Amino acid sequence: MSTLVVVGFDSLDGAKNALGECRELEKEYLLDLEDAVVVRRTADGKVHLDQSINLEKVGASWGFLSGGFWGALVGLLFLNPLAGLVVGSVAGAGIGALDGKFSDYGINDDFIKNLGATLTPGSSALFVLIRKAEPEKVIAHLSDLKGHAKIIQTSLSPEAEGKLRTALGQVVAAT
Repeated sequence: MSTLVVVGFDSLDGAKNALGECRELEKEYLLDLEDAVVVRRTADGKVHLDQSINLEKVGASWGFLSGGFWGALVGLLFLNPLAGLVVGSVAGAGIGALDGKFSDYGINDDFIKNLGATLTPGSSALFVLIRKAEPEKVIAHLSDLKGHAKIIQTSLSPEAEGKLRTALGQVVAAT
């Protein structure tokens, strides 16, 4: 089961920098991310989502390849496989991009938008869906974020959340 962690930052680039740190931890096999989204709320109050996986591009690519294959196959029946390849590729790319635009993967987009709307202008948040992690080693790497980040929401156990809050310099309430 995956774990959701949402961390807020006082700057627009804080979440992007933290995502870069998460990517470094992935390279060291200390963290395995299923999905990650950077949300920025600009000074004018607009909320911007930067998805780690662009489903429109993935859908268009897959649609282009599969449409080309099926188009060429149907084109063989009409003795014009090149025209079938071209028409199938274009149609497949369009349908794949449209499908990707209306698909949702990982963290629910409505949840991200609703929570992003609560951010103060000029701030950002990082939403990460974690498959696996080495908690002690990951927390040790978070010392650079101390005082610059705060936990907004998690699905961690209370003990793990307390350790994370302490690593980020947040006061942990006694239970």
